[in-house]
Amino acid sequence: MLTRAGMTKVAVQRGLMIAALAGLPFLAARGQSNNSKASAGSKTAPVADDVTKSNASDVAKTLKTAAEALGLARWSGVGGQRLPEVDVINTMEIWGSGTTYGPSQSNKPGELGPAFKTEYHAALGYNPPALRVEMTRTSSGAPAPGGAAPQHTIEVVRDTYAWDESEIGGGLIPGKGTATPAMAAVNNRLLQLWVLPYGVIKAAVAAGEKTKISTENGATVISFPLSGQLAEVTVKATLDAQNEVAKVETWTSNPALTDLVTETQYSEYADHGEIATDVKSPGHIVRKQNGHPVLDIRVKMLDANNPYLVFPVPENVKKAAAH
Repeated sequence: MLTRAGMTKVAVQRGLMIAALAGLPFLAARGQSNNSKASAGSKTAPVADDVTKSNASDVAKTLKTAAEALGLARWSGVGGQRLPEVDVINTMEIWGSGTTYGPSQSNKPGELGPAFKTEYHAALGYNPPALRVEMTRTSSGAPAPGGAAPQHTIEVVRDTYAWDESEIGGGLIPGKGTATPAMAAVNNRLLQLWVLPYGVIKAAVAAGEKTKISTENGATVISFPLSGQLAEVTVKATLDAQNEVAKVETWTSNPALTDLVTETQYSEYADHGEIATDVKSPGHIVRKQNGHPVLDIRVKMLDANNPYLVFPVPENVKKAAAH
């Protein structure tokens, strides 16, 4: 029987071989495919204070550099033949712990809501776009009499479907867990996928000529619109001195989509894999939603060796989405 290390090694080899044979520059940001039906509002987007015109070569060079800084893009060869640079990441798992916050009772930006100590596990894929976030939360305040039971949640999104699972895979097999449709959460959950450093690069490539490069306070900034049902969301990603994605801001001109106004900071990049793969990930992730802190996580481990992950949509979720 293969050990975990052996299985991981096989996964590395399999993932690199598939990527090499594909010979594609980057995986397209498929799944931002359905047009949003909401109308635009009057809010204006922020702009960089030192904007430079971006031609195609500027954009391509910047995205290539950022992808290589993350370990997202690799040169590969079979039989000594050098093949085009390819995107080696399609699926990924992230484990971490820290603090998450409930809704703030104040409208003041930066105001904290109830805090929860949180164990965090995210499984994600980009083709098709899918994300499963499993969290176990306990109150970080004074314990309730008798002790408060941990709150365990599993939130899933795939393409245009969102649901909550009582256990991983719940609702797929009769009698084994449940899947509760959560269609109102589709956009919010999909956005989490595309604001990750890897999602930023993939989506910026997919945006093509709509992607712009500028400078702000001496730092390189990548700006581009998302597409499909996130088409009213614009992303602004700031790179650090190592060309790693340090901050990702999203905004929208539609006042009905204010929950999609986010800011995520990434720092302490390192190879957090159980086996070193040169894929770098942030060690510290801090996210705000509409000005309020929602997550502060320290990454413990990352599996970027294209782990086998599937996100089948339960039939009751499909039926709920059709009505």
